[in-house]
Amino acid sequence: MDERNAPDYFLFTVIMILAGIGIIMIFSTSGIMALEKFNDKYFFLKRQSLWLLIGITASLIAMKIDYRHYEKPAPRILLACIVLLSMVFLPGIGITINGARRWFKIGGFTFQVSELAKLVLIIYLASALSRKQKDLKNFKRGVLPLVFVVWLCFTLILLEPDFGTAMIVLAVSYFLFFVGKMPFSYLALPAVLVAPLSVFIVRSKPYMLRRLLIFLNPGTDPNGLGYHIIQSLIALGSGGPVGVGLGESTQKMFYLPEAHTDFIFAIIGEEFGFVGTFLVISLFFIVIYRGAKIALKCDNLFGALLAGGIVMAITFQAMVNIGVVTRLLPTKGITLPFISYGGSSLLINLIAVGILLNISAHNEAAT
Repeated sequence: MDERNAPDYFLFTVIMILAGIGIIMIFSTSGIMALEKFNDKYFFLKRQSLWLLIGITASLIAMKIDYRHYEKPAPRILLACIVLLSMVFLPGIGITINGARRWFKIGGFTFQVSELAKLVLIIYLASALSRKQKDLKNFKRGVLPLVFVVWLCFTLILLEPDFGTAMIVLAVSYFLFFVGKMPFSYLALPAVLVAPLSVFIVRSKPYMLRRLLIFLNPGTDPNGLGYHIIQSLIALGSGGPVGVGLGESTQKMFYLPEAHTDFIFAIIGEEFGFVGTFLVISLFFIVIYRGAKIALKCDNLFGALLAGGIVMAITFQAMVNIGVVTRLLPTKGITLPFISYGGSSLLINLIAVGILLNISAHNEAAT
């Protein structure tokens, strides 16, 4: 008989607090732009609220489904996802926004397939690594097929182009290879190849090279590629210890682009100061700690790898977003999980949390 206890509701509560902060900040950062562009200051708020309701429902459903049911069909799920990633390049199916071809349009909404691909790849790698522990000693039979799958997903996402998401896929995959007990000799090879591969990618994409150079000195192009980070730092600096107050941001008044998406953390810093940014970072640390605890307590290798991959994906995405906003990393189009505007990201992350909570319920039952 399959025994289950209550999932980690404290973790779920923290996630809901992050999502609640997101709803408040999306309204604060997007109201003026929405009024100007759509004649409805609640435009982005209503859409994100709808995605949140759908996401919570999907998360609760995922919380009830035994995570072990994903293990066997994982290859078929991955194949379907790869097909979807390929379809975004087909005329009339995929749509282009700001020069990137990453989305399908469903009714009046768009869906970003690469967000789904991140979760599906985690499920597949967790399944493959747990089933093929003995094969991992054989490069051709055990390692090469996994590397090929990661490379294929990475390439398709990179071609959209979406360099930020592609790097998250690469980082999470390498993490799973490491904790999945892939021999060190095989882990060392991709680590050695990452540096020249990154150099090749950056040099082959002039805009990436220019973005990197501007990151080192934003002042060389203050009205161009350096504009985002300069305005972001102004927003963070203006907030001081406690901020200027909710809704009182100056930078969201068309000074800081993408204020409700990639740079929403900067507006949190402006409106709530150091206290607000510290709170958000602390909440993410709680998510990381509770998620890592779930992974470490799991006595099933598939569940441990799945939980670890989900936590790593959320962690890396949050770190990169905050790193970009604070000028610790070059600018990338990566949203802050659960907070930034973006239905696809919110939905998939909430489903991932539902799966993580299901693993926690089985862990509690086993103890």
